[in-house]
Amino acid sequence: MTVLPPARTGPEGGMVRAMFASIAPRYDFLNHFLSLSVDRYWRRRVVRLLRGHHPSSDDRCLDVCAGTGDLALDIHRRLHIRTTGTDFCHPMLVRFLAKLRPSDAIVIVESDAECLPFAEESFRFVTIAFGLRNIEQRQSALEEMLRVVQPGGVLVVLEFSKPVIPVVGSLFDLYFRHVLPKLGAWISGARGPYAYLPASVKQFPDQSSLAEELQSTGWFDVGYQNLTGGIAALHWGRKPTVSSSPRGEVGGSDRHRNRVETATSVGQGSRGLGL
Repeated sequence: MTVLPPARTGPEGGMVRAMFASIAPRYDFLNHFLSLSVDRYWRRRVVRLLRGHHPSSDDRCLDVCAGTGDLALDIHRRLHIRTTGTDFCHPMLVRFLAKLRPSDAIVIVESDAECLPFAEESFRFVTIAFGLRNIEQRQSALEEMLRVVQPGGVLVVLEFSKPVIPVVGSLFDLYFRHVLPKLGAWISGARGPYAYLPASVKQFPDQSSLAEELQSTGWFDVGYQNLTGGIAALHWGRKPTVSSSPRGEVGGSDRHRNRVETATSVGQGSRGLGL
């Protein structure tokens, strides 16, 4: 795993990082238990969407807000492409690191989504699952993802959304607001994260509004697909093949080059191509 100098996270970002650190030991179990393992199905829909773009073994994918690595591992092991996972919560990445096999060509980098430590046009694919609503400056993060993806490359966002079937919406609201926070707090021993979850989803843009945000950031061919009646949604977009980005030549601004150069390796998964 590579750890970068601490990002200048604002107060909300610092709160989110501390919150996820507090539940990291039980995070995977709670995800699967509280969603009845539907979260596994949603992540595999991300993999299916990427497969439709015919990835090759030379392609690279960046998974932002990777957490304990479930999506990054699915992408790497099912599509056989080189994958990098990044997150700003160290205890979550420790769990990710523990899941790696010697043959996994996965790199783990601890960094902030609002200031990604990668050169421009480094990845063909960028993914983010259940992380975009937790980012303090969402537009900055979307701009960073656009910067590091290759022209013609693809962004896929998996996120909680707004149910489009009334009965599903009512049941989801009841469970999400009243049952899940109590169950999550009881199992994890931490009340804050599971009270934060429904509040963050309520404040997050609906499907069409998020699609508009992607377009305004510079993504095109933007679209979305509802999952499980709109409880979650897959969003996607592509980077224009002729970039009009003002950031300049490959490598980005001095700020981004400096963050790459000062990275210190403290251990990582095998880079061997045992695919």
